[in-house]
Amino acid sequence: MDSVSLSEVTVMRRTHLGFMHSFRQPFSGVTISPKFCHSKGSRAMSSSVSSTKSQYVYGESLAATADSDYKMNGLTLKNRISSVKERFLLDAFDDEYGGVVVDHDKLPSNPNAFTSMLRNSLSDWRRKGKKGVWLKLPVEQSELVPVAVKEGFEYHHAEKGYVMLTYWIPEEEPCMLPGNASHQVGVGGFVLNQYKEVLVVQEKYCTSSNTGLWKLPTGFINESEEIFSGAVREVKEETGVDTDFLEVIAFRHAHNVAFEKSDLFFICMLKPLSDKISIDNLEIKAAKWMPLTEFVEQPMIKGDKMFKRVIEICEARLRHRYCGLSPHRLVSAFDGRPSSLYYNVVDDDDPSHSNCTAEFY
Repeated sequence: MDSVSLSEVTVMRRTHLGFMHSFRQPFSGVTISPKFCHSKGSRAMSSSVSSTKSQYVYGESLAATADSDYKMNGLTLKNRISSVKERFLLDAFDDEYGGVVVDHDKLPSNPNAFTSMLRNSLSDWRRKGKKGVWLKLPVEQSELVPVAVKEGFEYHHAEKGYVMLTYWIPEEEPCMLPGNASHQVGVGGFVLNQYKEVLVVQEKYCTSSNTGLWKLPTGFINESEEIFSGAVREVKEETGVDTDFLEVIAFRHAHNVAFEKSDLFFICMLKPLSDKISIDNLEIKAAKWMPLTEFVEQPMIKGDKMFKRVIEICEARLRHRYCGLSPHRLVSAFDGRPSSLYYNVVDDDDPSHSNCTAEFY
């Protein structure tokens, strides 16, 4: 029987030798024939197994024939080397930007197996000219995080159920992977009734300087939530008052706020649909309808130039001397999905088409 050539053995050793030392742990129970090994002599591999017998390498049936190279599940060994090697790579799919996204649902649970597969995968992706790598590790497999970091991955962001890591392969090119979200988005609801009373709250937890301050209901926009629906929700949660969204009056852009992130805060005008107040006892200490004139005379409000300007804008809107932005649902060709574009256009021929003429109450 002919032996496998030395060149074939060299290729096979490079493919599999790195995994031999960890077989007892991640691949326990796999039978490895002592005859399938390398030697120092010129005949690097041989076998005396007859055509009716078989050996097992990495769980694959390895059958010898008298007229061909070793057979592995019906294919010649040298043709199966690349196929077997793929079994020791992480499952991943290409993204639209020349990178790869690792399938987190098919990650190995054993850290030793993950280490070997990650290293082989990085070599394979580098050889194929891939660029960025996205690796999402669920919290249930957090023991794999230090392994990835040791291999050069960097933290991108974290949520309750996972941590996202990235790796930029081309050393000669600057990293082009987008950074984590840079902004948080908040809303404030300016709700005024027919008696020119504004809906205000006192927060249960606040800084000492804001103790006793009556302020607008505010909060953060949830993931995948619209600005207009978030404003309505926050007012309802804090005060129990139902409202209709009218328009965005103005927005503030600040930097280095929470967790050194930037902050977008949208002041929204809302029309009350009810007047009964029922506060959220977890966050809100008190809520009430306060005369607008009394509200703006509070020392903290009166001394804040930005908030004073906001109130001036709101009063101008009540007199139809200012017009805010209303959401319009449009579909963009970039992603084919509907989204909200906030704008307002006044029709010179028919001004009534503008929401600027709409009554606030």
